[in-house]
Amino acid sequence: MSFKDNLKAELDYQDIQLKELAAMTGISKNTLGNYLTGHNSIPSAEFAVKIAKALGVSVEYLVTGHDSRMENDGQSKKIQRISSNLANLSERDVLVVEALVNAIQKQNSKEVVRP
Repeated sequence: MSFKDNLKAELDYQDIQLKELAAMTGISKNTLGNYLTGHNSIPSAEFAVKIAKALGVSVEYLVTGHDSRMENDGQSKKIQRISSNLANLSERDVLVVEALVNAIQKQNSKEVVRP
Protein backbone atom coordinates (compact mmCIF):
# COMPACT_ATOMS: atom_id res chain seq x y z
CA MET A 1 0.00 0.00 0.00
CA SER A 2 1.09 3.57 -0.58
CA PHE A 3 1.42 6.49 1.81
CA LYS A 4 -1.97 7.83 0.73
CA ASP A 5 -3.63 4.43 1.28
CA ASN A 6 -2.04 3.96 4.70
CA LEU A 7 -2.89 7.50 5.76
CA LYS A 8 -6.49 7.14 4.63
CA ALA A 9 -6.82 3.77 6.38
CA GLU A 10 -5.42 5.20 9.62
CA LEU A 11 -7.68 8.24 9.49
CA ASP A 12 -10.67 5.97 8.88
CA TYR A 13 -9.64 3.60 11.67
CA GLN A 14 -9.22 6.42 14.18
CA ASP A 15 -12.26 8.28 12.84
CA ILE A 16 -10.26 11.47 12.36
CA GLN A 17 -11.35 14.07 9.83
CA LEU A 18 -8.86 15.96 7.69
CA LYS A 19 -9.60 19.24 9.46
CA GLU A 20 -8.84 17.56 12.81
CA LEU A 21 -5.51 16.22 11.52
CA ALA A 22 -4.72 19.69 10.18
CA ALA A 23 -5.33 21.16 13.63
CA MET A 24 -3.24 18.44 15.28
CA THR A 25 -0.27 18.88 12.93
CA GLY A 26 -0.33 22.50 11.83
CA ILE A 27 -0.34 21.28 8.22
CA SER A 28 -2.99 22.86 6.01
CA LYS A 29 -6.08 20.86 5.17
CA ASN A 30 -5.36 21.37 1.45
CA THR A 31 -1.86 19.96 1.77
CA LEU A 32 -3.15 16.94 3.70
CA GLY A 33 -5.86 16.51 1.09
CA ASN A 34 -3.20 16.39 -1.62
CA TYR A 35 -1.49 13.54 0.23
CA LEU A 36 -4.78 11.63 0.27
CA THR A 37 -5.61 12.18 -3.39
CA GLY A 38 -2.14 11.12 -4.42
CA HIS A 39 -1.51 13.83 -6.97
CA ASN A 40 2.14 12.76 -6.94
CA SER A 41 2.28 14.41 -3.57
CA ILE A 42 4.14 12.88 -0.68
CA PRO A 43 5.02 14.76 2.49
CA SER A 44 8.44 16.01 3.39
CA ALA A 45 10.16 14.12 6.18
CA GLU A 46 9.19 16.91 8.59
CA PHE A 47 5.50 16.70 7.68
CA ALA A 48 5.52 12.89 7.67
CA VAL A 49 6.87 12.95 11.23
CA LYS A 50 4.20 15.44 12.32
CA ILE A 51 1.44 13.31 10.78
CA ALA A 52 2.76 10.07 12.28
CA LYS A 53 3.17 11.65 15.71
CA ALA A 54 -0.37 13.06 15.65
CA LEU A 55 -1.76 9.64 14.71
CA GLY A 56 0.41 7.75 17.17
CA VAL A 57 2.06 5.60 14.50
CA SER A 58 5.53 5.49 12.96
CA VAL A 59 6.51 7.13 9.69
CA GLU A 60 7.57 3.68 8.54
CA TYR A 61 4.03 2.44 9.14
CA LEU A 62 2.54 5.28 7.06
CA VAL A 63 4.99 4.70 4.23
CA THR A 64 5.04 0.89 4.14
CA GLY A 65 2.05 -0.27 6.19
CA HIS A 66 4.47 -2.11 8.50
CA ASP A 67 6.43 -1.14 11.59
CA SER A 68 9.59 -3.22 11.96
CA ARG A 69 9.94 -2.15 15.60
CA MET A 70 6.67 -3.89 16.39
CA GLU A 71 6.68 -6.86 13.99
CA ASN A 72 8.80 -9.09 16.23
CA ASP A 73 6.07 -9.08 18.85
CA GLY A 74 3.03 -11.28 18.28
CA GLN A 75 0.74 -8.63 19.74
CA SER A 76 2.28 -5.79 17.76
CA LYS A 77 -0.82 -4.72 15.84
CA LYS A 78 -2.94 -4.59 18.99
CA ILE A 79 -0.28 -2.62 20.82
CA GLN A 80 0.12 -0.23 17.91
CA ARG A 81 -3.64 0.38 17.78
CA ILE A 82 -3.81 0.95 21.52
CA SER A 83 -0.91 3.37 21.24
CA SER A 84 -2.66 5.21 18.42
CA ASN A 85 -5.79 5.55 20.50
CA LEU A 86 -3.85 6.72 23.57
CA ALA A 87 -2.25 9.48 21.54
CA ASN A 88 -5.69 11.00 21.03
CA LEU A 89 -6.79 10.94 24.68
CA SER A 90 -6.65 13.82 27.12
CA GLU A 91 -3.89 13.80 29.73
CA ARG A 92 -6.48 12.93 32.38
CA ASP A 93 -7.75 9.95 30.38
CA VAL A 94 -4.19 8.73 29.80
CA LEU A 95 -3.64 8.79 33.57
CA VAL A 96 -6.82 6.74 34.07
CA VAL A 97 -5.65 4.17 31.49
CA GLU A 98 -2.21 4.06 33.12
CA ALA A 99 -3.79 3.40 36.52
CA LEU A 100 -5.91 0.63 35.01
CA VAL A 101 -2.88 -1.01 33.40
CA ASN A 102 -0.96 -0.79 36.69
CA ALA A 103 -3.88 -2.38 38.56
CA ILE A 104 -4.04 -5.23 36.02
CA GLN A 105 -0.30 -5.80 36.28
CA LYS A 106 -0.49 -5.82 40.06
CA GLN A 107 -3.38 -8.31 39.97
CA ASN A 108 -1.51 -10.54 37.52
CA SER A 109 1.63 -10.52 39.66
CA LYS A 110 -0.44 -11.58 42.69
CA GLU A 111 -1.96 -14.45 40.70
CA VAL A 112 1.48 -15.69 39.65
CA VAL A 113 2.85 -15.63 43.22
CA ARG A 114 -0.04 -17.50 44.86
CA PRO A 115 0.86 -21.02 46.11
